[in-house]
Amino acid sequence: MRTIPLAVTAVASALLLTACGGSGGSSSSDSKNGSACSFDGVAVQVGPASTAPSAGDTGEVPVSLTNQSKPCTLDGFAGASLEGGGTKVALATQQGAKAQKLKLAKGDAASFTVTYVRGKAGDKLSLAATKLVITLPGSNDSASYKWSYGPVQGKTSVSDSDASVSAFTQAGD
Repeated sequence: MRTIPLAVTAVASALLLTACGGSGGSSSSDSKNGSACSFDGVAVQVGPASTAPSAGDTGEVPVSLTNQSKPCTLDGFAGASLEGGGTKVALATQQGAKAQKLKLAKGDAASFTVTYVRGKAGDKLSLAATKLVITLPGSNDSASYKWSYGPVQGKTSVSDSDASVSAFTQAGD
C-alpha cells in the first residue's frame, strides 16, 4: 500500500516540474516570447582575439553567440570568470557599460567582449589563466573555453583581475 502514494507523489512532482518549464526546458508560452538563451540552443565562438602581446598591454577576446533554436532573450550581462592554478576569478562588467535586452530569433547573433590586461608570467599579481567560464543571463548553466591569451594582470591581487566583460551587442544587420 505504501508504493501507491509514493508513485502518485512522483507523478504529481513530475507534472508540476513540467508545468513550471523545468530547469533546462521552456513552456510553449516561452517559445513565443523568447525565454532566456542557454548553451543548449546557441553556438558559441570565442575569438579570434586581439591579443595583448606583452605584459601591461590590453587585449580583447570577442565571444559570439548564434541562436540555433527557438527565439530566446539575452537580458543582462554575460557572467565570466577566468581559472588557472586552482584559482577562479569572476570578471567585472566594463565600467559604464549598460546592459540591453536582446531578443534573438533562430539564426540571429549577439556578441560581447572580454577585455584584459596581460600580466607578467610568474608575477604574484598575475593569474596564469587557462580557462574562460561563461554563463548567460537568466540561465544557470555554464560553458568552459580554453584561455590561450597569456596571464591576466591583477590590480591589487590575483583575485582583483584587470579584466572585464562588455554588454551584449546585436551582431549582423
